[in-house]
Amino acid sequence: MMQIHDDPARLVHDAVEGAIAESRGALILVEEPLHVHRRPAPGDATVAVVSGGGSGHEPLHLGLVGPGMLDAAVPGQVFASPTTAQVLAAIESVDRGAGVVLIVKNYTGDVLNFRFAAENAEDAGRAVEVVVVADDIATESAQGPGRRGTGATLLVEKLAGAAAARGLPLADVARIARSAADRARSLAVAFRSATLPGQNDESFVLPTGSVEFGVGIHGERGEEIAWEGDGSALIDLLVARLYEATGLASGDEAIALVNGLGGTPALQLEAANAYLRRSLGARGVGVVRSLTGNLVTALDMQGVSITLLRLGDDDLDLELWDAPVRTAALSW
Repeated sequence: MMQIHDDPARLVHDAVEGAIAESRGALILVEEPLHVHRRPAPGDATVAVVSGGGSGHEPLHLGLVGPGMLDAAVPGQVFASPTTAQVLAAIESVDRGAGVVLIVKNYTGDVLNFRFAAENAEDAGRAVEVVVVADDIATESAQGPGRRGTGATLLVEKLAGAAAARGLPLADVARIARSAADRARSLAVAFRSATLPGQNDESFVLPTGSVEFGVGIHGERGEEIAWEGDGSALIDLLVARLYEATGLASGDEAIALVNGLGGTPALQLEAANAYLRRSLGARGVGVVRSLTGNLVTALDMQGVSITLLRLGDDDLDLELWDAPVRTAALSW
């Protein structure tokens, strides 16, 4: 299988270099320890928001660095956590004196390395809050770390970035991020697995007429099930599980992410958004905002994940979601 890279071991670095070249000077690449941060605005004294994790999920996180969202992204190797040294260097690059919020997907390596970096930064006199996103209901009852961090990470990063841009203090930005993480849940289904850089074969092969229900964004297997239904029935199955997991009820409102896993055509994802709205509408839930695209990916995996964020009792979620953002992947 042909892949576009010179060396799988250099792929992440080369990809970061290419992404930075497109930023017109808005982003700064730090080669060692590897991280990317946005160019600071003169006099900016707001809280900084940092995220990161294994590569292969683009545009998460690198494509979300910019005004109104992330101040820095820390890329690890493909599906592997960045090091503590990388995260600490990113904190030091963007801390403007108001503190730093670290947003971390719930994977053991990521959580350990981000927490170690936070402790080291605090020992040096910096104020740091760690927010862990654990939204994947496919691993709700699993032993070990519990729910994986997946699509909700993007929603949390958007709300936290907007809260920081408002000039809110560190404790408030962290509280808003944690509240969103607590109210968001995700679930994914794959039709074809991913092919890792340098490999010729998919991580796993599904028989014709089957899907992998509850798949993870690192290619973790879920439950292989035979499927003969149409697209709207598949989306309704995901929605039914998420409706229960989020505690949604008739009359509630939600923000939805209809996310491709890397190899799903935009045309199909837009159709999935329509099916999602019909499914939730039949349950009395209004989708007040939705975002559709290949945004939290698993290399070239074909499939879709749905993330639902149940809105809080005030209008803050919508205000922060609608606040201006200017990144490579999101801009309004």
